[in-house]
Amino acid sequence: MSNQPLTPIEIGLTAAIVAVSGQVNGCANGQISSNEPLILTAAGDDGLTGLPFGPFDALRHRTFEIGLRAWVAEQTGLRLGYVEQLYTFGDRGRHAQPGDTDVHVASIGYLALTRVTDEAIRAPGATFAPWYRFFPWEDWRKDPPEIIARDILPELTAWAAQSETDAPPRALSRRDRVRLYFGTDGAPWDEERVLDRYELMYEAGLVEEARRDGRPAALARRTLPPLGVSMRFDHRRILATGIARLRAKLKYRPVVFELLPGEFTLTELQHTVEAISGRHLHKQNFRRLVENNALVEPTGLTSTQTGGRPAALFRFRREVLQERPAPGLRVRARH
Repeated sequence: MSNQPLTPIEIGLTAAIVAVSGQVNGCANGQISSNEPLILTAAGDDGLTGLPFGPFDALRHRTFEIGLRAWVAEQTGLRLGYVEQLYTFGDRGRHAQPGDTDVHVASIGYLALTRVTDEAIRAPGATFAPWYRFFPWEDWRKDPPEIIARDILPELTAWAAQSETDAPPRALSRRDRVRLYFGTDGAPWDEERVLDRYELMYEAGLVEEARRDGRPAALARRTLPPLGVSMRFDHRRILATGIARLRAKLKYRPVVFELLPGEFTLTELQHTVEAISGRHLHKQNFRRLVENNALVEPTGLTSTQTGGRPAALFRFRREVLQERPAPGLRVRARH
């Protein structure tokens, strides 16, 4: 048996709590436009923005999810509805500096969806912020983001052209990954590859988190391009995982209705799907898809808050859950 001392381990719980600004009134004091995907953030003592997180108390909480719900309610006043586990993030360095021998934190990431307002949040420094503030290259609702061609691809192209003799063997070369993840040279843009794109930029040393973690590729650069707002620890990696999971799940589970009020217009439904997917959708094709999938049913009421003609109100048709195994919205973008 080894005589080396055991490294103490602490289990943390980190929550990516998502809302949409069309359903979150008064968020960030009105400084956020409507139909924006939002993430609940918390300011840290180090001045960096992070996700809500806290330790798992095995004496108080029977399961990880019970623990997550309990401390989110205690810290923010939110009583979470839809919650699912994402992944366990345990890389050494995520809560430590190089050479640190203190407790090693392994964090279990969760995705949660809510419709609540900022008024319900009690924690000082906690607020909803647009997730495209942290991932500006992911918002394709109008046009391909300028930041990709201007700041990202030149750096990635130069990095991919470097020798890979010292790099671990990979099934795909750097050039292949740049092409597939960023949709260059004829490859399509895949909105679900959020984590792949972030990991690639981290590996290339283009994000601030790579510099903080002491990655050689980042330390070798004099300056880093301003590629979105960095976050505490590995919280931007956890958020990327949550966005990718939610974008994929839209296509085979009716999770979008967790972000909408009980009654909504088809335009509100479309804008919510566009906000999450980061893609602009053809109006008539989207409505045909919703109709063919029988996901909603009319309430017989109308809304006069559309700024134009009264719009019919719909609600989620829950019977669809018993009718087929994968009732989602397999949308196709116009780009």
